[in-house]
Amino acid sequence: MTHFGVICPPFSGHLNPMAALGRELRSPSGGRSAPSRGHRVTFLQIPDLEQNVLSEGLNFYPIGQSTYRPGELAEILAQLGQLSGIEALRYSVKFCQRITAMICQYAPAAIEAAGIEALLVDQMEPAGEAVAELLNMPFICVCNAQAIHRSADVPPFFTPWSYQNTWWARLRNQATYYILDRSSQPILQVLNEYRQKWKLPVNRRLYASRSRLAQISQQSAAFDFPCANLPKHFHYTGPLRNTSPRQVAFPFEQLTGQPLIYASLGSMQNTKLEIFECIAAACQGLDVQLVIPLGSKINPEAVQRLPGSPLVVEYAPQVEVIAKASLTITHGGLNTVLDSLSHGVPLIAIPITYEQPGNAARIKWTGTGEVIPLSSLSIPRLRATIEQVLTEDFYLNNALRVKRSLHSAGGVKRAADIVEQSIKQELAVSNLAVAR
Repeated sequence: MTHFGVICPPFSGHLNPMAALGRELRSPSGGRSAPSRGHRVTFLQIPDLEQNVLSEGLNFYPIGQSTYRPGELAEILAQLGQLSGIEALRYSVKFCQRITAMICQYAPAAIEAAGIEALLVDQMEPAGEAVAELLNMPFICVCNAQAIHRSADVPPFFTPWSYQNTWWARLRNQATYYILDRSSQPILQVLNEYRQKWKLPVNRRLYASRSRLAQISQQSAAFDFPCANLPKHFHYTGPLRNTSPRQVAFPFEQLTGQPLIYASLGSMQNTKLEIFECIAAACQGLDVQLVIPLGSKINPEAVQRLPGSPLVVEYAPQVEVIAKASLTITHGGLNTVLDSLSHGVPLIAIPITYEQPGNAARIKWTGTGEVIPLSSLSIPRLRATIEQVLTEDFYLNNALRVKRSLHSAGGVKRAADIVEQSIKQELAVSNLAVAR
């Protein structure tokens, strides 16, 4: 059995799928296709997340105790929730710079102290790969957010552009990635200071995984742009999902049987009440029931101001509620998008920041929904789009097509199989080299 360490951003959109993969690797038996489960899985994270990780049934090892004070993560998330567009990206660069320094400073000693033998590294944490290289440790890259293809023919992950196989589009894509690398210099500078100190090659590009064993994506090929030069070790497995020990209560008895619309802005953007007010107003008068999860800081007065009679809760068991939905309205976070498409539910995306415009572009490209830019959001436009997506078979048929592709990709069990096979082969080679 192998002791896996997990390094990923401290956000639920990354923690939750990684936790599902960790639980699958820990399971006593993976069935006929994977009889060798029963591994140990430890998250290396800031102390604020200890209870979250333990409640997922996984091990926890704290790092960065002297860098992050207790409760600081909640403050950072609250600040990020107030920002949109370029402001959110700039704030994120500063935050990622700190996380990069923290991982490089504390993770090597933590990994050795915990007895970790291999790493699962989120593609958004290149410091994790640097640590693995320093320790000469096998690692696998996991794309919990949109898979980043640094190929000239694929639009950058944070842009709203559709795929176009033309010379000018490729030039535009390359120029935009150059701008990304320039604007991300604070992250690259910290990362490369450690890489040079550790006698490792310098990284000149951000989010270009150096993994040679396996790279796992939650998407399927049907929900991505064409990419002609994918490495052989890149795998589309579909969503990383299984049952979490953390149960979320939901008043299913209050569902009316009307077509259900699930409206979520994720765990960071759910403070934007003006968007929820627009969604509620657009649904008012339609023969639908609107469900809105608003997070733990629900303002009762704000809820009362919402037009119509939406069912508002703090949290919802997202997969179970979406399974009953006819439409999802989302900011375009990948997990909500994939949960919807896994059940053949069309979408309306209102992207706000980060990779959400890129996810929305894929919704449009696949015909699984419509996209409304935040700058163009209005009650009449949203209402007309809701009616369009609910009534035209085009969207449902495409969502069902992508649903089939996601299910056939194998999900978390196949992802765990890939992890096991890759690490087993690598450790066998390493042990053979040592024996010689």
